[in-house]
Amino acid sequence: MTSREDEVLAQAAVAALTGQLALTPKPGLPDPRDLDARSTRQKHDSLRWSARALTPGLAAMAASARRTGTPTPVLRAELGAIGRCTEHSVGLAGGGHKGALWALGLLVAATALDPRAKAREIASTARKIAAFNDKGAPRRPSRGSTISAKYGAAGARGEARAGFPHVRRALEALTAARKAGATENQARLDALLTVMSTLQDTELLYEVGPMGLRHVQAGARGVLEAGGTATTAGAEALAAMDADLHDRGWSPRGSAGLLAGALFLDALPAV
Repeated sequence: MTSREDEVLAQAAVAALTGQLALTPKPGLPDPRDLDARSTRQKHDSLRWSARALTPGLAAMAASARRTGTPTPVLRAELGAIGRCTEHSVGLAGGGHKGALWALGLLVAATALDPRAKAREIASTARKIAAFNDKGAPRRPSRGSTISAKYGAAGARGEARAGFPHVRRALEALTAARKAGATENQARLDALLTVMSTLQDTELLYEVGPMGLRHVQAGARGVLEAGGTATTAGAEALAAMDADLHDRGWSPRGSAGLLAGALFLDALPAV
């Protein structure tokens, strides 16, 4: 049984995910500009609808954490089972958001364990939850785990078990950009590019290999080194990167889910 507090956390997580979807221009990722073409409009609409389909599962994860009260193997197993059911529901609603569900699910559960915790403490608690093996997980290796093993990339599991370092870096980038006078859209784009600049994105590794991953990382670093998206040089570098990735059909999806995690933590009340 979920409580009002569980529902609020779930809604905040979904709002962070849909907020990420609304950013533009997002290099290589779906954004509102796609609404100009019918096929891409349908894809973007599908992502927004399927993001909302995460709400019941995320609320159930929060409820499970409150009931358990501490990071344990039992909680990890419950989160895994809820996550797999939620993936099925999201698939019926249009699919997508698997990486975001993993990150947001752990962060929502960690927040439910201590609603007054700050972002770094929440990430640390999520790390403790992720450290346990999910005994109910399918025995066959996932595509992400296969790519992680092949290239030595941390992957989604490694990111969580390290305490979401890229989520924390995105939060720092948000704060820095806002203090420098950037608009909220620009600050969020800088946070996204901060993630892209170093993340070992297993989806990109699968699609385009190590050279392609390094190409995306270098493009993101180029925008940041030019001063970020709030500067003329940074905006021009972003436009060039965006055009390049869309022409190549490369999509750094792993970064989008981690940005959603950062936006979720950023929206929590300060205590």
